[in-house]
Amino acid sequence: MSAPPFPDSLTAGKLPHTLLARLLAHLPTAHPRLLLGPGVGEDAAVIDFPADHLLVAKSDPITFATDAIGHYAANVCANDLAVTGATPLFYLPTVLLPAQATDESTVQAIFDQIGTACTALGIVVAGGHTEITAAVNQPVIAGTLLGQVARDSHITSGGCRPGDQLLLVGEVPIEGASIIARERRAELLALGWDGAMLDQAAGYLYEPGISVVQPALAAARTGLVTAMHDPTEGGVATGIWEMAEAARAGVVVDLDAIAVNPLSASLCAAFGLDPLGTIASGALLATAAPANVPRLLQHWADIGWTGQVIGQITPSESGCVATRGGKAVPFPTFPVDEITRLWL
Repeated sequence: MSAPPFPDSLTAGKLPHTLLARLLAHLPTAHPRLLLGPGVGEDAAVIDFPADHLLVAKSDPITFATDAIGHYAANVCANDLAVTGATPLFYLPTVLLPAQATDESTVQAIFDQIGTACTALGIVVAGGHTEITAAVNQPVIAGTLLGQVARDSHITSGGCRPGDQLLLVGEVPIEGASIIARERRAELLALGWDGAMLDQAAGYLYEPGISVVQPALAAARTGLVTAMHDPTEGGVATGIWEMAEAARAGVVVDLDAIAVNPLSASLCAAFGLDPLGTIASGALLATAAPANVPRLLQHWADIGWTGQVIGQITPSESGCVATRGGKAVPFPTFPVDEITRLWL
């Protein structure tokens, strides 16, 4: 006998077992070290980790960008692992879906996004949880990603030292531009924006993309970087401040040297947002000794990434200093990410 059709709106609680089994069957779940993976009735993953490596773990919730939430969830966690030099391996997403507003197609789309993103990153889905609940009014994914790095080879955001040069790979704010174009499309079209241009910005989520796993792991393997950081909420300016704070150091930054994507800047300007404080996944901050910078920049160029020197790490007593046009200006600070102003 065939299974009964699912209702238009799924009820609160766990997904129907037959639906869950079908969704799991299309996720990347095969890995020789995943001894017990996701399955109906299984509540935990069993993973083998080698003794000569460190386990690196990252958890992050995604509570916005619901049309591409699965893509965001996997990539944001992967970026944070990669900047430690760790290879992302096993993802465990907790997916919370709104009651009376979730149907089979919604769940299918989210699982497809997670599966596609994880496959592209070489990650397998090791477990997780999916639930329909009245506690949320839109989809939320809180994911945990596990990875590994060789013992004594991990990198921290605070590993930079006075005298190191500060580098930026990629442009900012790629992620912010995609969110603006997706969330405010109708308003921008009414203001006269070209639809094709908005499509381009919305597509920044995938091209150039918000992943920095490739340049981060490539840099880690050279042994030339002293610190790396993934600037997200608060933008690149906040990311720079966080690196200095973690290192208990100061920094001087040439704001003119920061590669701001022109279309991203225009979209920010349309809503009065500062590009330097707008969510900036898709860019990578790193530091290195001056003698190692040319080799590092060339290494990135060889794999298709553009980097530039944007500043220098200084002693802590120097504080955070910025320049524009060769003159000192206040260091840009943002109590909250500029993107939040879209919803005020």
